[in-house]
Amino acid sequence: MRTVRINRTALTRNALAALSGLLAGFAALTVAELVSAAVRPEAGPVTAVGGAAIDRTPVQVKDWAIRTFGENDKIVLQLGIVVTLALFAVAVGLLALRHRRTGSAAVLVFGAVGTAAAVSRPDSTGFVDGLPSLVGAVAGALLLYVLAGRLTARADAPDAETGWDRRGFLVAATAAAAASTAAGAVGRALNGRSAQDAVASRNAVRLPAPSSPAEPIPAGARLRVRGISPFTTPNKDFYRVDTALVIPKVDANGWRLRIHGEGVRRDLEFTYQDLLDRPLIEREITLCCVSNEVGGPYIGHARWIGVRLADLLKEAGVKPPSRGGKADQIIARSVDGMTLGTPVEDVMDGRDAMLALGMNGEPLPFVHGFPVRMLVPGLYGYVSACKWIEEIELTTFDAYDAYWVKRSWAREAPIKTQSRIDTPKPFARPEAGTVMVAGVAWAQHRGIEKVEIRVDAGPWRPAVLAEQDTVDTWRQWSYPWKATPGSHTLTVRATDGTGETQTEKRTKTVPDGASGWHSVVVTVD
Repeated sequence: MRTVRINRTALTRNALAALSGLLAGFAALTVAELVSAAVRPEAGPVTAVGGAAIDRTPVQVKDWAIRTFGENDKIVLQLGIVVTLALFAVAVGLLALRHRRTGSAAVLVFGAVGTAAAVSRPDSTGFVDGLPSLVGAVAGALLLYVLAGRLTARADAPDAETGWDRRGFLVAATAAAAASTAAGAVGRALNGRSAQDAVASRNAVRLPAPSSPAEPIPAGARLRVRGISPFTTPNKDFYRVDTALVIPKVDANGWRLRIHGEGVRRDLEFTYQDLLDRPLIEREITLCCVSNEVGGPYIGHARWIGVRLADLLKEAGVKPPSRGGKADQIIARSVDGMTLGTPVEDVMDGRDAMLALGMNGEPLPFVHGFPVRMLVPGLYGYVSACKWIEEIELTTFDAYDAYWVKRSWAREAPIKTQSRIDTPKPFARPEAGTVMVAGVAWAQHRGIEKVEIRVDAGPWRPAVLAEQDTVDTWRQWSYPWKATPGSHTLTVRATDGTGETQTEKRTKTVPDGASGWHSVVVTVD
């Protein structure tokens, strides 16, 4: 019986030691969140470590994560970080049961990792960004030291049968959990205040009428085919691919944009109101992510309103390389430190490159870059569509590699001619007879001239094209297929406005976008 009692006591102490580690980890995180309210929300350990993990993840792994988890990839990353921290916390709790000081000191490893991650981020403001992780780790280490002391067997323990202070542990653990929860709640409330200011600033925005409005979308540009992507993508459905673990919420009242660098005769700085007061253009533009695989979902279309970027550059004295300009690259910097590199020539060649303020008739949603983002029709987003932009630096491609270029993506990335079958879906089972095959095709800034469909290994047949809005928008198409029973493969290809037909050759998204024909397999009943 005594052996059984000893084993049960040991198991209980081990379980409570693991709980001690979890409580210490929880305290470290909540105290860090509270301290981050005095520094900045982005300096919190989970955000900092998650951002550092994204920065250091091999591009192939990032591409896999986007393919596998889609827009939930950051949630998966955050869950992974929390699970890893929980396992680490359990381990140090068990270690502290046997080596109290060593286990407690191990919690400081948490602080070291978080501090290093925070101060190494592109948007870091210096060592102060490491304070949340550091202070949180110290709090967690002290708590673990106290809790482990209550579990340590000794002769004068209040509970003579177990040899450790059961009641003292329960009181300390309960108090720690309550205090940690309160610290986390206060931290979230304080961090939420800046977000509330940003939300209020966005709610106060009234977009003025553009001096150069977009032409009405032709009635024939929208096909009435069930299952086809709508011509205009609602804001809530617009794709999102970026590295921001936490969406920046920027107060438009304090936002500034600086333009400087090579070939700039005079630096310029603009407030949000400065941009609103300028002549605005409104344009229909389709955006596409370079991570979009053949037939993938990371493309969308919207009506954007903003300031013509070339006009701002001209005011700063910038000339394109073709006219003797010193700079051939624009580095756009986001408030979260992201850098995107864009060819100056493309921005100033007459296309509707802009600093966008509005999307589909409303101020930019936070997730899509409020207060201001950059757009350059015809280029993949990673070299042109900087969200939450706050700085434009003129430089050269030889002098500076932007964030994605450092990670094996191409410096220049014009969007490739692509097409997609939206309906029928893969493995659909339509009935024999006329089946409407439909989808979209795009070749921004070149336009779509022709779309063709092939059934199995048969000849290519021309699809019916919807009316083209502009060369910067995608184009819907349809094809009435006389479906016969059996399994069939439907394949689509497009030809752009220059007469170039998209290639059959399949390539991955790295380094400059996927290529190949999209096909779906269906079974006709």
